[in-house]
Amino acid sequence: MQGKVEISGVNTAKLKTLKNDEMVRLMRLAKAGDESARQQLVEGNLRLVLSVIQRFCGRGENPDDLFQVGCIGLMKAIANFDETKEVRFSTYGVPMIAGEVRRYLRDNSVLRVSRSLRDLAYRVLQCKEAMMGENGREPGLEEIAQRLEVPVEEVSEAMDAIAAPVSLYDPVYTDGGDPLTVMDQVRDTKNTDERWIEHMDLKDAFQTLSDREKQILILRFYDGKTQMEVANQVGISQAQVSRLEKSAISAMRKSVMES
Repeated sequence: MQGKVEISGVNTAKLKTLKNDEMVRLMRLAKAGDESARQQLVEGNLRLVLSVIQRFCGRGENPDDLFQVGCIGLMKAIANFDETKEVRFSTYGVPMIAGEVRRYLRDNSVLRVSRSLRDLAYRVLQCKEAMMGENGREPGLEEIAQRLEVPVEEVSEAMDAIAAPVSLYDPVYTDGGDPLTVMDQVRDTKNTDERWIEHMDLKDAFQTLSDREKQILILRFYDGKTQMEVANQVGISQAQVSRLEKSAISAMRKSVMES
């Protein structure tokens, strides 16, 4: 997407922008049936479409297709926007455009969602768009659930089910340098410095044990054998296995505490 000038035959370097007062004037004319004003509104907000679809690039989708779908969302936003409310068009338009793109990605996804869940998700999206038009803001899950008379948990489940997958390499922020990706914000709770050090300490402690103690611990905690099974394999009594196991664990604990 970066560095691409033409999308769907549109030169993105020459896209127009409209000031807020001009937006309101054209919006009133368009609502009165002026097709020229409506066309100017579409052309003047194509940068908005471009900024939205950049979030969804990198998933193997054709940018031209995403741009065209975004334009459909833009036209819906223009048709439903209430210019009498003290809300900027971009505040209303961005969620509408993004919603249209998400629907497109969802409908073309290889992942399949149950019909009932998908139908509920469509109802939720329709309700969400209607409430945005009424209130000029994005409603919460509780408000949507109350309007649809559906439990909040079901609304949340439906929206999660149709959410487009996110790539770990999707950019979430950039200040002109290297972009910050989703991967940069995902913490690895397994391979932390603390766990790495603990692993090294345990490895060193294990090396201090005798061969018989090592064998017993491997059979017990790596192979998952019972003390009786270990006793039969090694050729000693279960009591001896129990005593050697406790002694080995105690020695390792002491070694780790002293390291």
